[in-house]
Amino acid sequence: MDNVQKILEGLEILYPDAKPALLYKTPYELLVAVILSAQCTDERVNKVTAVLFKEHDTPEKMLKLTQEELEKYIFSCGFYHNKAAHILAASRDIINKFGGEVPPTLDELKTLAGVGQKTANVVYSVAFGGDAIAVDTHVFRVSNRLGIAEGKTPAKVEEGLRAAIPKELWSKSHHYLIWHGRKVCHSQRPDCGNCTLKDYCKFYKNTKG
Repeated sequence: MDNVQKILEGLEILYPDAKPALLYKTPYELLVAVILSAQCTDERVNKVTAVLFKEHDTPEKMLKLTQEELEKYIFSCGFYHNKAAHILAASRDIINKFGGEVPPTLDELKTLAGVGQKTANVVYSVAFGGDAIAVDTHVFRVSNRLGIAEGKTPAKVEEGLRAAIPKELWSKSHHYLIWHGRKVCHSQRPDCGNCTLKDYCKFYKNTKG
């Protein structure tokens, strides 16, 4: 049994119910929430969308807002100017290209203005049950530390994860890695002493072993 399999089995034991922390009811709400989540906690996003989605939970309703009005809703998420522009641009594309419905394929999702690889992967995986691994800051950090996939860019890490992990486990593994980054493998002070994966971890062997 190789290290990757042992790590995945260990993560499954730690986080058997791992799932997205973002709250949403539709693929469109998830898309907006993921855009807002860049460099922002899911808890903060959930507070913002709880208010935003009361009256603006579809592309048509969202586009009733000017960019300045939308920015006031999402100000606390940070990078609000770019995020507002991306949300409005994606909403226009959803209406103009796909009849108001978020497209269900990865290739179509990536054609939406303001939607990058990570956002497309999350929506494809979570909303439509597709096989994808989105590399956010947690996934990037934990993958490199554990040695599952090493790289200096999210694209390189995603490529490595896709090669190392069986396709049917991509989506689950994405959530496992996120939760491990939140709970144990913190950015500044990873809790290696209490990590059940340390025996398989490249970072631990190089720094603590």
